[in-house]
Amino acid sequence: MKTTPLVELRDVTKEFHGNPAIKNVNFELYPAEIHSLLGENGAGKSTLTKIIAGVHEPTAGEVLFNGEKVNFANPQEAMENGIAMVFQETSLVPSLTVAQNLELGNEKLLSRLRGLYISAQQFLQSLNFEVDPTMQVSQLGAAQKQMVEIARAVRHQAKVIIFDEPTATLTPEEKHHFFALVNRLKKDGVSIIFISHALEEALAVSDRITILRDGEHVVTDVVSAFDRDSIIRHMVGRTLSHEIYGEAGDKRQARPMGRRVLSVQNLSMGGIVRNTSFSVFEGQITGVFGLIGSGRTETFKIISGVLKRDFFHGGEVRLNGKPVRYRVPRPAIHDGIVYVTEDRKLEGFFETKSIAQNIYSGLLGADLNRAPVISYKEMADLAEVWTKRLNVKAIDNNSRVIELSGGNQQKVVVAKALVQKPKLIILDEPTRGVDVGAISEIHHVINELADSGMSVVVISSYLPEILKLSDRVLVYRLGRVVEEFSVEEATEEKIMYAAVH
Repeated sequence: MKTTPLVELRDVTKEFHGNPAIKNVNFELYPAEIHSLLGENGAGKSTLTKIIAGVHEPTAGEVLFNGEKVNFANPQEAMENGIAMVFQETSLVPSLTVAQNLELGNEKLLSRLRGLYISAQQFLQSLNFEVDPTMQVSQLGAAQKQMVEIARAVRHQAKVIIFDEPTATLTPEEKHHFFALVNRLKKDGVSIIFISHALEEALAVSDRITILRDGEHVVTDVVSAFDRDSIIRHMVGRTLSHEIYGEAGDKRQARPMGRRVLSVQNLSMGGIVRNTSFSVFEGQITGVFGLIGSGRTETFKIISGVLKRDFFHGGEVRLNGKPVRYRVPRPAIHDGIVYVTEDRKLEGFFETKSIAQNIYSGLLGADLNRAPVISYKEMADLAEVWTKRLNVKAIDNNSRVIELSGGNQQKVVVAKALVQKPKLIILDEPTRGVDVGAISEIHHVINELADSGMSVVVISSYLPEILKLSDRVLVYRLGRVVEEFSVEEATEEKIMYAAVH
């Protein structure tokens, strides 16, 4: 490793509305280094990297690139100097094709569309990314959008690439290709800053790790100096590893099975959901596991009225013994079924509205507010109750949700669902992109809901979460439930075998 840093931050502070997001932080990135940046949501990781990428200007301190002081006016200027950032929130243009998005910023005066598509196809194949270059970005799923973001950064031949939660939406196979790409970039001399809540990924891929807490630098060291527990201890000031996911081999008793709340028989939708059948019981957490594309999310979107099942031979859904068929979510909410989306930014909240307005919108959407007009007192009271119960960290309840960290955004989405007073709540990837501290808090709320007698469904791609929370586990493959396990008999090996064979 060379002694001169490629990127250096010296005593950098960034304030928003007079409140520091990072305080006097020092950070160094060396050539051909993979440097992971870890910390809870709100610790300052994204703020620090956005300063390097030209999104934010530091309030105090210096940024050096190749030993020279820089102050990039915008991300385009940073890109021209060799610094690219793959944002957690997609920065693609939805109305353009994949190929056109790959060329943004490097467009030629005259270029044939066919040649553009052929070039993009060859480039995507070289990265092992299966994305159609002729498709509009608006038609892509979250994982494919992330692949295009990554491909665009690589195509611009950046010297520094910042990855902010790049693997959150990728399948295990896609993650394998991504990490192979990262190692290839390192061999080519590219420096990588890697932000992730998946601590095992950071330990596997990094040369060095830096940990932030509450906007301040805690520690930087070589990766061999860390393990999972020491990282968590630095991040939150205490170890949470056992509290969040337990120890390997831990067994617990399932909650007793209450009355049958939901019964699904031969549910079908196109080729995505295929004749699937299962039940959900009162006072239990039903965990649902399956690889991306297995039909698990689509099944519960049908049940909650977000998607429509096949009109003929679409199967039967019974709620408390009564047949139901929802074409929109509102009647499902009235009957006590609430679905919490996996894509909080696109579908979960109004980003320019305040915390209080977002929570209150849950009442408005379900027609549960009794006042003939909007009650600002009711809005303020609801926000006060739910932000305290879910420990939402913000300057005040009038803060815009877009200004919050990912974990606090997720808590607002959950609060918006819970004010609708569900009897059956479906939580799709409830802790995706959420730090270890917030994971513990969200898990605590989920357990409280089941203990209070509510029927809870948790859809998750993370097996330790499924095993930690679930009383029963349903495994999805090829559009249907293929296996069911009690918590006593479930293991990671059994669940994964059922999901892939």
